[in-house]
Amino acid sequence: MRLPTLLSRKNKKAHKNNFGHILIIAGSGRMLGAGALSCISAMRSGAGLVTFAIPKSLNLTAQKKISNCIMTLPLSETKNQTLSLAAFKELKNSLQKYSCIAIGPGLGADKSTQKLILKIIEFSQVPLVIDADALNAIAQDPKILLRSKTKKILTPHTGEMARLTKLKKADIEKARGNAARTFASQYNCVLLLKGNNTVVADHDGSIYINKNGNPGMATAGSGDVLTGIISAFVGQGLECFEAANFGAYIHGKAGDLAAKIKTKISLTASDISDSIPNAIKSSV
Repeated sequence: MRLPTLLSRKNKKAHKNNFGHILIIAGSGRMLGAGALSCISAMRSGAGLVTFAIPKSLNLTAQKKISNCIMTLPLSETKNQTLSLAAFKELKNSLQKYSCIAIGPGLGADKSTQKLILKIIEFSQVPLVIDADALNAIAQDPKILLRSKTKKILTPHTGEMARLTKLKKADIEKARGNAARTFASQYNCVLLLKGNNTVVADHDGSIYINKNGNPGMATAGSGDVLTGIISAFVGQGLECFEAANFGAYIHGKAGDLAAKIKTKISLTASDISDSIPNAIKSSV
């Protein structure tokens, strides 16, 4: 599968602002690594700029976890070191400056954090990649997806999909394509259902099934890597359905390349992220 020309970097006069500024709203006291994985993966996937929005008390720790080419944005937090609803006032006037916003990895289930998530989804004017704890927040009120006019990509695994749809996991697995297509159509979004043969469905009924990847990728943080890849592709100008398709492919390809070196049983999310450059190299 060849990456689109838009990602080829053939313009000799290009500068970082041509390739998108990604805001990744992620992480908490217990799960800071999730956001770090998304940020690093976005940079490896071609994003021109990445900003990591985090609880303010975790700023210095986050800077040690991420690459020195990633910026941080410390925001108001709860007593549990999760982002607070108060952070919306700090973000509101700047959300539109980003090319894409990824939200969810490692944010936690604090009520104030979930209110912040829903507020951002409702008011964002730029494309959103929604994963993990942001999906769990949406499960309380999926219709918020219809109140938001911006383009959205949701990336649930089967358990998250069950919470979003109120369907049983077994029923989703029996008809993964139909479940993804139905949700995407109903809520006017792109739905990427993770798992063996990842399914990507667009709101117009289009569907893509990704065939690569391996069981070693069933490891903590793998989905956070995928979030970073997709958000970088959106930031570089791909349409959401196309970005999700190529994101799923590069994620699976990176996992396959990493497994050849590390073995499936020893594969970690960092190995997948580290293999993104070679996955891209083999696809251009």
